[in-house]
Amino acid sequence: MARAEIAEWEGYMPTPLVRFPELARRLGVSAVIYKDEGPRFGLGSFKALGGAYAAQRLLQREISTRTGRAVTLSDIRAGKYATECAGMKLVAATDGNHGRALAWGCRRFGASCRIYIHAGVSEGRAAAIRDLGADVIRIRGDYDASVALSRQEAAENGWFVVSDTSWPGYSLPPRDVMSGYGVMAQEICDALDDAPTHMFLQGGVGGFAAGVIAALRQHWGDRAPRPIIVEPALAACLFESARAGRATSVAIAGETVMAGLSCGEPSPLAWEILAEEASDFLTLPDSVVAPAVRLLANPFAGDPMVEAGESAVAGLAALIVARQDPDFSEKLGLDGCSQVLLIGTEGVTDRAVFDRMMGERDGD
Repeated sequence: MARAEIAEWEGYMPTPLVRFPELARRLGVSAVIYKDEGPRFGLGSFKALGGAYAAQRLLQREISTRTGRAVTLSDIRAGKYATECAGMKLVAATDGNHGRALAWGCRRFGASCRIYIHAGVSEGRAAAIRDLGADVIRIRGDYDASVALSRQEAAENGWFVVSDTSWPGYSLPPRDVMSGYGVMAQEICDALDDAPTHMFLQGGVGGFAAGVIAALRQHWGDRAPRPIIVEPALAACLFESARAGRATSVAIAGETVMAGLSCGEPSPLAWEILAEEASDFLTLPDSVVAPAVRLLANPFAGDPMVEAGESAVAGLAALIVARQDPDFSEKLGLDGCSQVLLIGTEGVTDRAVFDRMMGERDGD
């Protein structure tokens, strides 16, 4: 249902799936395949698929309840219930991209929007959300504190939370978010004749990784690529959950440069899938991020050039680190026959941050 609807949105088209043959040769693998989400709906991130679709689904459900009619997604898209939508406020906490996606969806479907950001979110990302008509509330705490405040104020004011993370009694919007992410995975399946052997997936609260894993498992079954979950060492809630054998929160002591992955509390809904489907979890130091950004922007001869955001390169950085350590590679089953799928979850969503990383020197 998500793909059929999103394919009807103005501006929809599959994002590029590109190969890096020279990088693959240097890393000693058969193929490096990169899904570039930078062009997605002009918003620069795969989050456009999840946040906006979940907003549309919430409006559909709520207006159906209020009117007693079988309201369809196409009704919401066509503006048939514009008056009802205009009277609803949708809210979310964000590291940047989810809030931008929700603001874009609210503007498209006619609802008002309020986005909570934490102290570590760049002003460039905050401005991009404001430009889409949302009210932006910055707090002093971290991402998890902004989630808590969004829930509290929504409950007090009769607003509607559209979060990409779940909690007890709240699962429909996060489930819709993951369904939206599945559209990206379906595009990958359409573009590839054979399943890759491995995929490196960014962590965060886990919704992205869980949505991709579920979609590829449904398409390829036992031939689906081996998932490897990658997180910042400064925000490794999924790594610690895997170690503990249950969903486990961590305190964010310092903000990672991988802004979109700065999450200390896993989504229980996502963790149910990850606990079943993933066995490999690893963490990365921030020091490997800028070199990976520069490698894509200044590629080896014959490879395509990609401008990517700092959260997009986590998988690439992890692959490079793994191939430099034979024991690590062996544990992950990486060798000369491996075909590795990477998902570049964002393009340049803050030009100032990107330019700063491009100006750094390796080893600084």
